[in-house]
Amino acid sequence: MQRREFIKVLGGVAVALPVSAHAQQPKQMRRIGVILPANTDNVEFRAFLASFLQGMALLGWTIGHNVQIDTRWAGANADDIRKHATELVTLAPDVILAHGASTAGPVMQATHTVPIVFPVVFDPVGAGLVDNLARPGGNLTGLMNTEYSMSGKWLELLKDIAPGVTRVAVFRDTATPTGSAMFGVIQGAAPLLGVEVVPLNMRDAGEIERAVTAFARSPNGGLILTASGLAFIHRDQIIALAAQHKLPAIYFERGFAAAGGLVSYGADIADMYRRSADYVDRILKGEKPGDLPVQAATKYKLVINLRTAKALGLTITPAVLARVDEVIE
Repeated sequence: MQRREFIKVLGGVAVALPVSAHAQQPKQMRRIGVILPANTDNVEFRAFLASFLQGMALLGWTIGHNVQIDTRWAGANADDIRKHATELVTLAPDVILAHGASTAGPVMQATHTVPIVFPVVFDPVGAGLVDNLARPGGNLTGLMNTEYSMSGKWLELLKDIAPGVTRVAVFRDTATPTGSAMFGVIQGAAPLLGVEVVPLNMRDAGEIERAVTAFARSPNGGLILTASGLAFIHRDQIIALAAQHKLPAIYFERGFAAAGGLVSYGADIADMYRRSADYVDRILKGEKPGDLPVQAATKYKLVINLRTAKALGLTITPAVLARVDEVIE
């Protein structure tokens, strides 16, 4: 039998962490660093972190008993991420969990010896994090959440759900290589679907509002929000602007649909955080990150918010509903 204790972690993330009398525990306290490209009040990232901690709990790690967690909420600013990465490395953790290339990259620059696990990266080879997927080499490994072809799927789904869309604005983070690559895939798929695509930047709130307002002056528009830390930072504003200007929009993660976005399609990031706990556990027990192959996402979710669809005057066809994993009403 296991007993569970709820421990308040990292500014309000409550996680059940079991202690088993039969589990073999490490002799010394181990230290895990976590760095996230989000602010402390970000609901999605707090949920992702909770999933990781739950995964660690299932593997016998209990905060305060055999493991210590040092977390840095770095936000989306590149300079802040670099500063927090350096601070985290100076704590000499046994392993660091770093979300995305924009975060794992600066951590890698700060240390070539501390093992790093990324729970989410779009293209770890293209981002220069690993030599190859099967045998990463170096001090990094983790999980990749999708292939670039997923970007074209977003455009197809948007057209299926809102057939009248002929113009699509694509938000992407130009500071990351994945932002430009995802836009390139969407741009390549656009002619086959009879759609014109326009790139939009999202460096700050003012730029986002001006870009969407200008784009919405012409009819038959839609939005695609590609994956990045900035997307989470500006989530509520982009969803509100899409509603204000009656723009059907597709997002890359379930939390956006739950917050009022029309539709989301992408890897189950919470599941990837749970799975990343296995690699952290294996590294703490002596395996080298360079010997652990980068794993792909195994769960994808299509989520539709029917309330938002109704507000936009859209009727979701039975064919589309048959493919949906979750309906928000």
